[in-house]
Amino acid sequence: MTQPIHIVGAGMAGSEAAWQAAQAGVPVILHEMRPQIGTFAHRTGDCAEMVCSNSFRSDDDVNNAVGQLHWEMRAAGGLIMGAADRHKLPAGGALAVDRDAFSANVTAALRAHPLVTIEAGEITALPDDGNWIIATGPLTSAALGQAIAARTGEDALAFFDAIAPIVHADTIDMSVAWRQSRYDKGDTEEERTAYINCPMTRDDYDAFIDALLAAEKTEFREGETAGYFDGCLPIEVMAERGRDTLRHGPMKPVGLTNAHEPQEKPYAVVQLRRDNALGTLYNIVGFQTKMKYGAQTQVFRMIPGLQEAGFARLGGIHRNTFLNSPTLLDDRMRLRSRPNIRFAGQVTGVEGYVESAAMGLLAGRMAAAHAMGRDLPPPPGTTAMGALVHHITGGAEAKTFQPMNVNFGLFPPVEAKAGRRGRKDRYPAYTDRAKQDFQAWLSAQ
Repeated sequence: MTQPIHIVGAGMAGSEAAWQAAQAGVPVILHEMRPQIGTFAHRTGDCAEMVCSNSFRSDDDVNNAVGQLHWEMRAAGGLIMGAADRHKLPAGGALAVDRDAFSANVTAALRAHPLVTIEAGEITALPDDGNWIIATGPLTSAALGQAIAARTGEDALAFFDAIAPIVHADTIDMSVAWRQSRYDKGDTEEERTAYINCPMTRDDYDAFIDALLAAEKTEFREGETAGYFDGCLPIEVMAERGRDTLRHGPMKPVGLTNAHEPQEKPYAVVQLRRDNALGTLYNIVGFQTKMKYGAQTQVFRMIPGLQEAGFARLGGIHRNTFLNSPTLLDDRMRLRSRPNIRFAGQVTGVEGYVESAAMGLLAGRMAAAHAMGRDLPPPPGTTAMGALVHHITGGAEAKTFQPMNVNFGLFPPVEAKAGRRGRKDRYPAYTDRAKQDFQAWLSAQ
C-alpha cells in the first residue's frame, strides 16, 4: 500500500492539501493540535477556521488576479473554493462566506473521506523520514517553530496580523446607516445592498481620528518586533501615517450615496460586511486593530450608526511567522535540507486565505505524485498559482522577503491585443493566458 502523507495543521492550506492528496488516491493523516492546544485567534477545533475576515476578496476572474486564483482552484476541484461557493454571502463583487458554516462543511467533507484520518495532538518535531507537509500557518506552535528554526538555521521572520471586530446587526442604527455596495456592484439586489454604510462628516472624522490616535494600544513583549504586512495594517497604524490615510483607504466615500441624505456627500464612510448567513453579524471592513478592548468599544461607538453597537468579537493582534522561503524551499515546496518535508500555506510567505489554500493545493498534489513514484512540476509562472509559488521559492529577493498577496505584478508581462496597454485590456490578457496555461497543466496530469 502507498504510505500515507502526514499533514500538520488543518487550516486552509492543510485542509486543501489533505483533500487533493486523498482525491488522488493517497491516504492522508491530518494532524491538528486544536482544540486540545488553542491559539490566540482560533475559537474551535474545526478545519479551515476563518480567524480574520470572512472574505476571499474579488471573485472577478477576468480583471483580478485573486479572482483568477479562485478560477484555478475551482478548475482543480478545490475543497476550499467548493465550500466557499456553497456558503457564500452577498458581498458585491467579492466572495464572502458564512464562516461557521464554511468551516463545518470543510470539516465534514474531510471526516467523510475514506482516505483521510484526522488525528488530534501537537507535532513538536520535524520527522526524519516519511512524506510530510507542514501547513501550520501563521500561528505555528512554539515547539514546532523552534524545531523548524533549529533545522533551517534561520530564524523565522515575523510580522503582526490584526483582526477586525464583529458587530451584532440588530445594534446598528439603520436610521443613520444604509445598505449599498460600492458603485452598486452586484448582479442582484441582495448583492447591490450587501454592505451597511455609516457616514461621517468632517467633524465626525476628525474626532474619530483624534480618539483613534490617543487610544490605549496593545504593548509588545520584549523581543517582539512590530513589522506589519501592508495588506492588513491596523487602522491606528494607517492613521499615524497621515490624517487622511483612512478616508483614502477603508473609509473612502467614493461610489456610495447616503440613502437618508442623497444630496450630501459623506466626508468618510465606514463599511460593514455580512459575516454569517443569518445576517445577524457584520464585520467592520478594514478595521483591524491593536487597540485594547475597552478603547475599542469607546472609539468604535463614535461612528455614526454604531453608537449603541454590541460586539460579538472585538479586534485583536497576534504574531504571524513565516519562512524565508526563497532561501529554504525548492520549487516543489520542499525543505532543501530535508526534502521529505514540504511547507504550504501562510507559513511559506503568501498572504490571504485563498493564497494559503492554493499553496496547500499544490503541496498536496506534489506530495501525492511523489507517493505514486512521479514528479509534478509547479504550474507555469503565467498562472496565478505558478506566479505565487515562483515568487516564494526563488522569484523574490531573499533579503527583503515579505508576505505577498497574488497580484498581476508577479506574472510575466503580457502584450494586450493590438498592442493596447490600458489595464482594461491588459488584465483580461493576463487571465486569458493563465486559464489556457493552467488548463494545460491540469491536463498533463
